[in-house]
Amino acid sequence: MLPGTVGGRYPVMKNVIVIGSGAGGATAARTLQDSFNVTILEAGKKFQPFTGSLSTLETIKKYGLLFNKRQISIAFPVYQIRKTKDKMVLVNGIGTGGTTTICTGNAVRMDGDLKNLGLNLDPEFEEIYREIPVTTGHRKNWRKTTKQLFEICQNMGLSPKVTPKMGHYERCANCGRCILGCVHGVKWDSRSFLTDAINKGATLVTGAKVQRLMVDKGRVTGVIAKTGFKRKFYPADLVVLAAGGLGTPVILQNSGIACDPALFVDPVLCVAARYEGSLQNRELPMPFIVQTDHYIISPYFDHLSFFFNDDWRYPASDTLSLMIKLADNNVGGVSRKGIQKTLTAIDRARLDAGVKVCSDILEHLGIEKNRLFLGTLNAGHPGGMLPVTAATTDSLHDPRLPDNLYVADATLLPKALGNPPILTIIALAKKISKIIKVRLR
Repeated sequence: MLPGTVGGRYPVMKNVIVIGSGAGGATAARTLQDSFNVTILEAGKKFQPFTGSLSTLETIKKYGLLFNKRQISIAFPVYQIRKTKDKMVLVNGIGTGGTTTICTGNAVRMDGDLKNLGLNLDPEFEEIYREIPVTTGHRKNWRKTTKQLFEICQNMGLSPKVTPKMGHYERCANCGRCILGCVHGVKWDSRSFLTDAINKGATLVTGAKVQRLMVDKGRVTGVIAKTGFKRKFYPADLVVLAAGGLGTPVILQNSGIACDPALFVDPVLCVAARYEGSLQNRELPMPFIVQTDHYIISPYFDHLSFFFNDDWRYPASDTLSLMIKLADNNVGGVSRKGIQKTLTAIDRARLDAGVKVCSDILEHLGIEKNRLFLGTLNAGHPGGMLPVTAATTDSLHDPRLPDNLYVADATLLPKALGNPPILTIIALAKKISKIIKVRLR
């Protein structure tokens, strides 16, 4: 009998389980399904964009009925809200498409650290640009205030760059609701890849929260997932773990596989002011980016701060803010007991420097510094607890993992990007899937 056949005639299809349906998981499922039997386990439910009235929520806020950040999950069930011990708010998406459904659709390539380790992802990025529409065509739809901010940053020598977006943003409706799920079909998210995988035969199971991997003699035999009140065993010949920077490490640790205490989260802090008629709440978020060595600055209406921070007391249409997204130090961890993440003194100093730059930008717009107020410190790009090293760039397989287990999400990133990570995660997942195909064939 020939290896890999039944009765010497028919090929045996390997069973691959992909955990997570976000950028990494959906990419892996789509790439692997043409060669293997793929089952995708997603902890959340089918994603539905928020179609309710934000003005109604604003009225509720006005009367002081929104007081706890965890309430955001009531209005927006796709949001999973957690806090670190020092009260930093961590936000991620739970449901089909993962966090890609509630991101701002940025197509920023950030593989410099990986390239320095010897990992070449050029072919994968070329594939992405053929498969996903990427555009800066949204610029023609910018509102007046966004155009003014861009010109101010140019005049200050900050070299702002129009943000490339994944999707058909040349027809963006400027509704300002990207992070609530695009209802206009403009923004690309990983449900597109997920649909491709399902159409090719993959099986999607929602509401299946993976708790741990079953390992026997150095190999994964399957996973244990909780669906409702029941636990179910899913057998597998190979597992791709892409549950996100906060989910993947916990599943590994529950399975007896140690991770590094090297969590980064890309903290976000907004500097805001009252600016009548700015209409940033109805503008494309992050239309352009100012890159610095340790953080980026971009116009961004922070819904979390607006609804739950008492300092954000002005009408949404009259509130203008600039985001600082920090590349924080890899210090911290996550486990069943919670998230341990504290910003270092260097992190705090860099955030302060960002606040100073934002203040200067807004001052050029005619806003006095004594009118500024800060947003709620929050983060949504966790990763880094099983980072790629120079020794693992060829295999993209950490020696701590069983032979038939791969990780395909931001957990692999060697350090914080301080930038949108989705494009880079997709490229990594493509590379890993190619490696898997070669190995299993």
